[in-house]
Amino acid sequence: MVKFNNAHKEFVEHLKGRRRSSATILAYGKDIQQLIEFLDELKKAHVHEVAADDIQAFLAKLKKNGYTPKSISRKLNSTKTFFRFLKIQEYITDDPATLVAHPRYETKPPRILTPMEYRSLRDACRDDLRIYAIVEVLLQTGIRISELANLRLEDAQFGENTKEGTVYIRPQEGRSERTIPLNKAADQAIKRYLEVRPKIGKDGSQHLFITKTGKPLLVRNIRTAIDRYFRKAGISGAKVNDLRHTWVAHHLAQGVSMILVSKMAGHKRLSTTERYLSLIPQRTREEKVKLEEL
Repeated sequence: MVKFNNAHKEFVEHLKGRRRSSATILAYGKDIQQLIEFLDELKKAHVHEVAADDIQAFLAKLKKNGYTPKSISRKLNSTKTFFRFLKIQEYITDDPATLVAHPRYETKPPRILTPMEYRSLRDACRDDLRIYAIVEVLLQTGIRISELANLRLEDAQFGENTKEGTVYIRPQEGRSERTIPLNKAADQAIKRYLEVRPKIGKDGSQHLFITKTGKPLLVRNIRTAIDRYFRKAGISGAKVNDLRHTWVAHHLAQGVSMILVSKMAGHKRLSTTERYLSLIPQRTREEKVKLEEL
């Protein structure tokens, strides 16, 4: 009989072997630990003792404790992944998590920044060359914040003469690699940042965006800094991911192929890109702007 604590440790090692991000491993680990603590209250310490009703009771307790349906759904996703692992390892014969449905919740439509908003954000952080470059890269390439945090120095190739630069996105936990054009605005912003980027030794970090001590800038650091500049710019209700949403919507509004936008954004499904169409107003030919002016 396999105990939950032992299975939990094996599960975390399994995730590491699958090269999942540290953030994903940490989140899954905490979710399963929370489940185990609940099951311990039910005097169930072995993996084969759990039934679907136990998982339902766990979700009910989460709801009672104030967790949102979206958070509960995420924790159920971790639980389903965990029990799927247990069955593959043949620690259980039946998977009780398959009988538990995700709670329903409404997904808010993507927040699209107006030209005035992203220009105000740009103005607010103009003197902070590192954050200014980060904002430009997110806004002009549409990459995810985790992808930006993972960028290395050699991933940014700058344009010369009429040749456009590129930024290489490394593969991450199920996401394929891709190369995205680096327009003039992002190109110049990175170059200005590199002029003040901390000089570190040959053994220092090769990440593009780093702290003053040369350590990689983490996702939470980036998110906190940009949120601060959103407030400084007087932009309410905006998040870092809205820069990516704005990039997708802008390209679609300019008539770029949905398939191309989906591929450049790294969307797994075309339906993810399609949901932006309802948010794009009809534009006349005179109202359209060039991509470089975003």
